[in-house]
Amino acid sequence: MTWQEIYQSKLTSAKKAVHLIEDGDTVVVGFGCGEAFGLENALLDSYKDFHDITIVNMLTTGSSPWCGEEMQGHFRLNCLFASASNRNAVSSGIADFTTCHFYEIPELLRERLRPRVALVMLSSPDEHGYCSFGTNVDYIKGVCDYADVILAQVNKHMPRTFGNSIIHVRDLTAIVEQDAPLPQICSVEISDVERQIGKYCASLIHDGDTLQLGIGGIPNAVCQQLWDKKDLGLHSELVGDGVVDLLEAGVINNKKKTANRGRTILGAAFGSDKLNNYINNNPSVEMHPIDYVNNPLFIAQNDNMVSINSCLQVDLLGQIVSDTIGLHQFSAVGGQVDFVRGATMSHGGRSIMAMSSTAKKGTISRIVPLITEGSAITTSRNDVNYVVTEYGIAQLKGKTLKERAAELISIAHPKFRAELALEYQRRFGEMPNKHPQTQQNVG
Repeated sequence: MTWQEIYQSKLTSAKKAVHLIEDGDTVVVGFGCGEAFGLENALLDSYKDFHDITIVNMLTTGSSPWCGEEMQGHFRLNCLFASASNRNAVSSGIADFTTCHFYEIPELLRERLRPRVALVMLSSPDEHGYCSFGTNVDYIKGVCDYADVILAQVNKHMPRTFGNSIIHVRDLTAIVEQDAPLPQICSVEISDVERQIGKYCASLIHDGDTLQLGIGGIPNAVCQQLWDKKDLGLHSELVGDGVVDLLEAGVINNKKKTANRGRTILGAAFGSDKLNNYINNNPSVEMHPIDYVNNPLFIAQNDNMVSINSCLQVDLLGQIVSDTIGLHQFSAVGGQVDFVRGATMSHGGRSIMAMSSTAKKGTISRIVPLITEGSAITTSRNDVNYVVTEYGIAQLKGKTLKERAAELISIAHPKFRAELALEYQRRFGEMPNKHPQTQQNVG
């Protein structure tokens, strides 16, 4: 049979496709812009036909309907990244949460959760019968290597990407053609605080560095400050629209990378059509599974690797909290520790934790004497290098406990420094008279 004949033989409706799922199955779905909402909606429409189905996903742009009261006994969500739509369900026990470093998730799925079914969204097939995972290779491609049932939503809006990002139609169990625009994750306006943080972060980036940036206001603010840099590289678990202009202008050209030279390496694209159009049929951008992109050993193969991540809280020891607020699961570890350790192992590498100095409209300091009770430490004090707020840069690596605390107090919001200084005095004695803003000492 030709691939076209195979394709036609597997073509079906979404309703028929999802009924290949059996009671008791574990079903892995894509995340972000690669979530197959057409298939998911068909599954939800027939929820009464299913029992004891576990849905596994990561960051979702959807509404997490699996957590609805009527879904109990039919579906249960096990999320690997708490999203706005399911945080309360996780906290209340309606949904489950499994914590894991991002690069280890493919192994977690394969060895422990063992899903029988994958729901994926793919591009239209090319002339050889290969579809592309497009915006999202991350963990979903690996699941398709061993899942018994692969249900594919083929969507003409999904970009075709290069790298380890293809699957042949013969390997799909059922195909549903359903075209729908991808979720649009547009850049929001950058605040003055984020702009200042971006300037400080950019001061730690040198010509020829390879970057991990992530998504959100701070990464976009960093991107706006990189126009005077040259020959930057990009190796990142996911990116948003902020990198596109730099790539098109050649500021990011990957010429100095020591691994995958000349190529942007990503696990996922999390932006709007601006980003999707850029990566579509672009041979300079490669999408790879996350156990490659985020493996610290592979990250470290890039000399001068710079990771930039955000966090929620840091204590005076330099312990970082990024995914919990007390006992409340806010997000997930994600790839933060993957890239912190990869950058640390990189020759000439640096890791940066960037955050605004306060939360809740300036009423709470993110730099605290002690982390909030119940919070989980995301990145240990031994792994932390630079911490950046709108008030400067604290360099912690190799510093004594006294020096760390003084550095962090110097970049806290001024209205909280007296309180932090009292804690310093309680632990260590009098504060030093001078603790210069660290950014002045960084070359």
